[in-house]
Amino acid sequence: MQNEPELTIIIPAYNEELSLQWFLPVVIDFCKERNFRLIAVNDASTDNTGEILKNYQNSWNGMTILTHKVNRGYGGALATGISNSKTRFTVTIDADGQHRVEDIDVLLHARNEIDADLVIGKRTEGIKVFQESYRSLGKKIIRGTAKLMMNVPVQDLNSGMKLYDTVLAQKYLKLCPDSMAFSEVMTLIFLQQKHLVIEVPIKTESRKHGTSTINTMTALDTIIQIFNVVMVLNPMRIFFPIGLTALLLGILWAIPFFLRGNGLSTVAMLIITTGMISMMLGLLAEQLAQIRKRNL
Repeated sequence: MQNEPELTIIIPAYNEELSLQWFLPVVIDFCKERNFRLIAVNDASTDNTGEILKNYQNSWNGMTILTHKVNRGYGGALATGISNSKTRFTVTIDADGQHRVEDIDVLLHARNEIDADLVIGKRTEGIKVFQESYRSLGKKIIRGTAKLMMNVPVQDLNSGMKLYDTVLAQKYLKLCPDSMAFSEVMTLIFLQQKHLVIEVPIKTESRKHGTSTINTMTALDTIIQIFNVVMVLNPMRIFFPIGLTALLLGILWAIPFFLRGNGLSTVAMLIITTGMISMMLGLLAEQLAQIRKRNL
């Protein structure tokens, strides 16, 4: 008699018919060998992705297909998959075949060694071409933005291969966006909530079919979503620097007027007032954030 599965693999898929034809059998064989479960989320694909998924599901009952009627985005597909996972651990991988299934064993082993809550597959640097260098720059900007607002001890925030404690991931789904920023936001929430997050190196393969949908707008949306999650969980990280900067600027502006005996200038008073209001709003928002975190 087989033991209950301990891990579910989530694959979000949107118009990935060519990649799935060769990658899905690899994932299914891997799951069968280890008694894992597989959830494929068809995010309202317009090609034959749905038919391909159904064909493979008919040959193995350990696979579940979840289908969106309308396209919800990468994060929306991941959220659907994670919310339906019934095993202790959940791993997310991309449908384009860039992730190697054998690296799932690496993530699971690392988790078991130190009882981690989230294990991130840290991608190693490959051959640099312009597009990869451009995307690498975007990742550095995103990580730099996140580090300005909170302690971020991980390097590969937006890696698509992650192993989650399922209960914790399901708990925080309501805070995550439907966009490509899902991975970064979920990681930041785990860090902000003081869960143990670690990275282990993995290797990735080149995409064989199709093109990546990640672009400049994706990076901008990610930065906006990072601001959103910080505002929800730690707003003083935003309000306090703004308020303090305005307060100091106002004081510096006022000093020459005081030295000349002209009193406090209108501009200085406005800047100082703005700084004080910002800090007071930050304190109020921080109190609300503490209440919100207790309810998570």
